Amino acid sequence: MRAAVGLLQPGTDPEDVLPEAVAVAQDRVVVEAFDLGVVRGEARVTIRFDAPDDPTARQVGWAVLARLDELADISGRSVTRRFGARWYALRS
Repeated sequence: MRAAVGLLQPGTDPEDVLPEAVAVAQDRVVVEAFDLGVVRGEARVTIRFDAPDDPTARQVGWAVLARLDELADISGRSVTRRFGARWYALRS
């Protein structure tokens, strides 16, 4: 799951954004990795987790995106699944 993070909502501490997003995923699945990076001048949250199936992956991804949306303006959101060496967008 990936999203670009823009302006924070009033009262949101920048240091809390990634841990809050990861906590939402960890409540539901095993989180394998997470990162907050800067890509082309834009902050981007990436959380990789192991889900047993696509419906679960969608639910977890959307829950994390909903929490991020409460904390900041987000864009470029996506929930993907890896097959082999490629990543594919999950459809609703």
